[in-house]
This record gives sequence, C-alpha cells and structure tokens, in this order.
Amino acid sequence: MTIRVIIVDDQAMVRAGFAALLSAQADIDVVGEAPDGRQGVRVSRTVHPDVVLMDVRMPELDGLSAARELLDPPPGVTHRPKVLMLTTFDIDDYVYEALRAGASGFLLKDAPPADLIAAVRVVASGEALLAPSVTRRLIADFVRQRPAPRKDPALRLNGLTPRETEVLELIARGLSNQEIAAHLVLAEQTVKTHIGRVLGKLDLRDRAQAVIFAYEAGLVRPGDSA
Repeated sequence: MTIRVIIVDDQAMVRAGFAALLSAQADIDVVGEAPDGRQGVRVSRTVHPDVVLMDVRMPELDGLSAARELLDPPPGVTHRPKVLMLTTFDIDDYVYEALRAGASGFLLKDAPPADLIAAVRVVASGEALLAPSVTRRLIADFVRQRPAPRKDPALRLNGLTPRETEVLELIARGLSNQEIAAHLVLAEQTVKTHIGRVLGKLDLRDRAQAVIFAYEAGLVRPGDSA
C-alpha cells in the first residue's frame, strides 16, 4: 500500500528536498505541497493524504493552527490525515500543543534522510509514536513548566484494568511495543490489543495523546524513567 504524503513548509528548498527524497521510495507518493498552513489545509482536503509533513512556523496560518483544523475538521469533513510536525528544539512549545491537538509526532528538520523516511512510515502505520524517548522528554518539560488544565484525567484512569494502566505507563515512559512486551513478558500482539483498549476507553486518538494523558493524569511525572 502506497503512503500518500503532502509537504507543508514555507521554504521551497525544504519542500523540494523532502519531496525528492520521499518520492524515491517505492511505498511513498508525494501528492502535493503548500507554502503555508492555509494552503496546506486546502491541499489536504483536496488530495486526502495519509500523512501531512507540517512545518511549525509559516505565514498566513502557522503549523499548529493548520494541524488543529486538519485534526478537528468542521462538520461534513471526514478526512483526518496523520500530522507529522517539522520543528527545531527552540520552538518545542508549539510541538507540545500540536501533540495535544492530535498530531502523531514530530521530526527535527535537520534529521538524517533515513529518519524522515522512517518517520513517515511509522506515522502512517499508527503503530508507534515517533522518537518516543525524545517526545517523552519534551512533554515532561512542558508539563513541569506549565501544566495543562485537567478534565479529571485521574478519574478516567479508573476505567482501565491494572494491566492496561501498566501498559499506559510504559507508553508514557517511551517504550516501544516490543519493549513493553519484553518488560511485561507478553506477546507483542497482546500489547497491541491492550494499547487499542486503552485508547478506546480514554477516547484518545493515538499514542501521542496517550503520553500526554499519562503525564496530565499524574501516572508519570517529569524525571521518571523506565
């Protein structure tokens, strides 16, 4: 199955470079691009990509606002792509907010080419959060500095079984499915089943939101390690 991608970045050379790299992959098809968030939303709703590579800082509409529009569309719009934020460490605040809005992960703009290709595949599969240990550290920093308003997330944990709570905690600590399986001495498919139930019970879109939920619920605290 071919992964359909659009690239939204205000730098033409970045778009061209990413497009050339991704288009060279047999399983990835770049189906559009845009120089700002507003056009990015328009292109996405026209070509229906699987993954949107979204820069954070752009004119007209920034990447965070564009991600929110794509992930929380108005009535009548059913397409919701996976959104992979393109960023640098000096604007992590925006990335944190994007993850809370439902973005599937982030990629540093100076990452090696192989990381970009892998990131698109990982996000498209929905199997795992990109760079979980880095994302965990980023989220922990912002929860520590500026806790998000809670809507009784700790109470929502009561709906999970002890095993599901354990799996959620390990997700938040940055462990992959394989690592969780080894840690709990379970089959990897069993871990995937538990993760699906956790997301369903907590009404979360993906692992990115699960990590944030675990921090905001107090299940994991900044400074904890696996």
